[in-house]
Amino acid sequence: MTKHVAVLMGGWSAEREVSLVSGAACAKALQDAGMDVTSIDVQCDMGGLLTRLYPKPDAVFNALHGRYGEDGCVQGLLDILGIPYTHSGLMASALAMDKPMAKRLFAAAGIPVAEHVIATQDEVLSGQAMDTPYVVKPANEGSSVGVHIIRDGDNEPLFSESGWPFGEHVMVERFIEGRELSVSVMGDKALAVTEISTHRGFYDYAAKYEDGGSVHIVPADIPQNVEAEAKRLAVLAHQTLGCRGVSRADFRYDGDQLYMLEINTQPGMTPTSLVPEQAAHVGMSFQELLVWMVENAECDI
Repeated sequence: MTKHVAVLMGGWSAEREVSLVSGAACAKALQDAGMDVTSIDVQCDMGGLLTRLYPKPDAVFNALHGRYGEDGCVQGLLDILGIPYTHSGLMASALAMDKPMAKRLFAAAGIPVAEHVIATQDEVLSGQAMDTPYVVKPANEGSSVGVHIIRDGDNEPLFSESGWPFGEHVMVERFIEGRELSVSVMGDKALAVTEISTHRGFYDYAAKYEDGGSVHIVPADIPQNVEAEAKRLAVLAHQTLGCRGVSRADFRYDGDQLYMLEINTQPGMTPTSLVPEQAAHVGMSFQELLVWMVENAECDI
């Protein structure tokens, strides 16, 4: 029997455009796999979303990114409706989006993380938050939205004239010099390790999504023991937060130690995104990856 899948995309977070690209690619691949697909551009209108989800689809492919789509909000709605959905459930989604809380849980599980503090705008602007170099991050955004690296002698303003748009407090994290590594986890298995290089200095929003912004090297040219440890830590992080389906763990490697940066419960899903690239490396097509995700969709009821 043909499975009816609703693909949620768009939303109203800072990552709306990225989500539309992911959602369109997923909808096409699922249609090509023979599924009956309804694409839904999610707006800030829950009544409208409920209408689009009736009659109930067999599953929802959640291609939303950022706040409200990735932080447990839409997951809770789908739980209430009893509709199975891809990716992680409400609790894991909320924990992963709350970077300081996720780091506390990672550290308790024995996963190395960079030192950080929670600071106000004034503390950051006055230079009192942490010795340079450090990274300023919104506490609950994805795709490196709003991330700044501050190095000694930098004079670039941190905030626009309209102010910091991501809340009164930000996370200030020690910057780890080294290489950027990423590991996809599918179920409870790590797929591969990718090294990400970029001329921008770090894997920010532009490096992730602009043409030529970054180069993905899969598998990463790293020692076998480092590869094994990155995979082990990625699976441990996935399990620590209670993730399911597919997640992606991002690391910095300083040549000696791996540091967990964050886990992404709603990673980008175009054929050239990191997770599909790693799936292809282990012999799984983009279409096969998405079908697996739909077949393993769940809800917490």
